[in-house]
Amino acid sequence: MVSVFKREALSSFIQSAPPGELSNVTTAIKTLTGDKTITTSLEPALRKYNEEQFTTVKLPGGSQPVLMSEYNRLEDGRYYDIESQSSWAFDHESQKASAVQSYVPESKHNDLITSLYKSLSTHASEHYPSNTIGIYPTSDDSTLAILTVSNKYSPSNFWNGRWRSSYTFSPSSSTLTGRISVDVHYYEDGNVRLLTSKALDLKISSGADAGHVVKAIAVAEKKYQQELNRGFAGLSEGAFKGLRRQLPVTRQKMEWEKVGGYRVGQDIGGGRFKS
Repeated sequence: MVSVFKREALSSFIQSAPPGELSNVTTAIKTLTGDKTITTSLEPALRKYNEEQFTTVKLPGGSQPVLMSEYNRLEDGRYYDIESQSSWAFDHESQKASAVQSYVPESKHNDLITSLYKSLSTHASEHYPSNTIGIYPTSDDSTLAILTVSNKYSPSNFWNGRWRSSYTFSPSSSTLTGRISVDVHYYEDGNVRLLTSKALDLKISSGADAGHVVKAIAVAEKKYQQELNRGFAGLSEGAFKGLRRQLPVTRQKMEWEKVGGYRVGQDIGGGRFKS
């Protein structure tokens, strides 16, 4: 039996898994604990990770990926997608879908959801090469959750990244609030990770249609991307430059794989000191 402390520690490892690297983390957990079945007790943490990260999955027989979130989870633990009108079971460790069934959710906002999906699809396709969107009524059907996730994985080049945006739109009050989150991991010969997010409270005109809602989202996301670009430009000229390893007195790069054989005073000092 896994102790509460151990389960909490391992769950924190799962929650901090970089984009596209959950399987690496679960494999490492099994190796470190010597228990290949330990992830069974970590199911709540795995579910939380997949829902918060908007994990995408292709359904058996489907062509387009669908996303996972707390908003499209059904009471029996299955998930559903409005566009494909289907529901499915999901293995949170393997991130595989199964047992696909027909499912047509009911909402008083069905027409608005259809319009939002069309407008959001156009926006996402124009700005995110690899994207998956979802629009779902919240539990009381008073508001709508508008979700976008874009993943870019390049493990052969030692980096993975994810963009997530989540908004809540109230048709009755014309309010639109949300958050954009960016997570990029670069891990060649070390680890560098960017984790940043921004909360948004956008103004929407009373009675605005789907096009106006998505336009407000597009403007906010473009502005945030520009802010990130300016921030990176400043880092490259400032903070990143300060992190660069200085050359030794020989003015040549250190051959770290040979460092164990250096005679520190003589070899690194260029032969100026004699033993």
